[in-house]
Amino acid sequence: MNQPTHPDPHDYARARHRAEHLRQEAVTEFWRGADSAWTRVNLVGANARLARSTQRLQARLRRHRAGAAPDLAT
Repeated sequence: MNQPTHPDPHDYARARHRAEHLRQEAVTEFWRGADSAWTRVNLVGANARLARSTQRLQARLRRHRAGAAPDLAT
């Protein structure tokens, strides 16, 4: 009958190696999530900038059609 094998609790080298591997996986997963979140934040910011740019362009076109002097500060 096969007995399940358990890791030797005194095999510190193997335990240290496994801990380093798990730590590296956790760090990689953390940065993957952080990169994903950063991408979403940048996308939202880009959409907001595009909306503001569109609004400014539309306002300039309205002023131009109304014959107003160009406003260089906008």
